[in-house]
Amino acid sequence: MTRKKSPLILIVEDDPASLMLASTVLEAAGFEVAGSGSAESARKTISKRKPALILMDLGLPGMDGLEFTRELKSESRTARIPIIALTGLNMPLYERSAKAAGCEGFIVKPVSPAVLTAEVTNFLRRVAG
Repeated sequence: MTRKKSPLILIVEDDPASLMLASTVLEAAGFEVAGSGSAESARKTISKRKPALILMDLGLPGMDGLEFTRELKSESRTARIPIIALTGLNMPLYERSAKAAGCEGFIVKPVSPAVLTAEVTNFLRRVAG
């Protein structure tokens, strides 16, 4: 019997502690996780293997998360990858900006492990089906 490979979740987060926490939580939930600290390193990861979902910090160095989301959504190879904004910016303006850029979801940090796992799991179920 062949075991189904778990979905790859790409976390684009420049804060090492936040990246480690989110990675650990999602790996414990059975997801395969790749982490990137910038848009540039995330692009390299995406070129090797297309993720099932991207968790995108909005406050990235260099190219910010909104700009990177717009770029990914404008390219045919990456346009259909679901992106959820993962940010400490808890204001309606930021949520509207994230959605306008192409993010399909919005999670505010800090987020509990249970909520992060549930949000990712539920989102993947919705897009799968």
